[in-house]
Amino acid sequence: MLVTAPERWDEACFCVPVVRALMASGLGLGVVCREEQKGFWETLNGLEVLAFPASAKPKVAAAQIKNLWQAALLWEPGFAADAVRIANVDRRLGPALPYLKPLLTHPLEISENPLEHRVRHYLSTAEQMGVRCLNPQFFAPAAMGIEPSTDAVLICPDSDFGPSHEWLLERWVGIGRELVLGGRKLTVAGLAGGRGLGKRLSANLGVGVAFFEASPMAAALPVLAAHHLVIAADGSLPHLAAHAGATCVTLFGPNDPLWKRPLGKRHAVVRKHVECAPCLLEKCPMDMRCQNELDYDRVWSAVCDKLG
Repeated sequence: MLVTAPERWDEACFCVPVVRALMASGLGLGVVCREEQKGFWETLNGLEVLAFPASAKPKVAAAQIKNLWQAALLWEPGFAADAVRIANVDRRLGPALPYLKPLLTHPLEISENPLEHRVRHYLSTAEQMGVRCLNPQFFAPAAMGIEPSTDAVLICPDSDFGPSHEWLLERWVGIGRELVLGGRKLTVAGLAGGRGLGKRLSANLGVGVAFFEASPMAAALPVLAAHHLVIAADGSLPHLAAHAGATCVTLFGPNDPLWKRPLGKRHAVVRKHVECAPCLLEKCPMDMRCQNELDYDRVWSAVCDKLG
């Protein structure tokens, strides 16, 4: 069976337990994805990864998978799903959602509660196929073979979900200074594009604080695995950090942590619930109150709890 990888990083992380369950069921499994995700999927031992450049057209991928796979599991429309359709894979399974159903030969009826974690979307689909997914090993971090340093902390104030997901820079500076004064080995991560909060935070903290550009995102996995604690704005990075084995403190704003928190019980989420949340918007049309009202002490308390 060929799995079509979700293109968003958080969604890719959420479907990992199902991919592991399918592998454990005895299926020969592959995943088709963009090149930027190759390193991520290669952390799952035994999974065949078919990765294609961002410029590749679906028909190029289709030519390489045609007549080689008996079935495919589709999660969303896009490059990978189009490649499977053009390759005319005999059995194309996936959730029977309006935007996906035209691509499927075997739509699967699933029910979703919007307050449940997003991982339930993927688990329900596999359960309709008769695959048992509720094994703790399927939800475990990837075996990166990297031992994290207990005093190593990484901060990422940038979010690829948009500026409404980013906390105030001066409060990040306060968190960083507390960690440095406490003797922690601090790394600041930045993301390409956006407002460049990571670079500005690193400059404010000065000498002795390492700066790391987490681009391409999958290449950051070894760095994330080397850190005991990751403190980050809600975005793709804390999901990848959780996959790599780090403990995460994630600052939520317009997103809903009940629905989109990183997988794993060891993590913490911090938020200030306001009347307009969750709006899920990239840019706030109001006054950024979900970020402005998330006070420093609440975040620092969560960090101290995870630092022990």
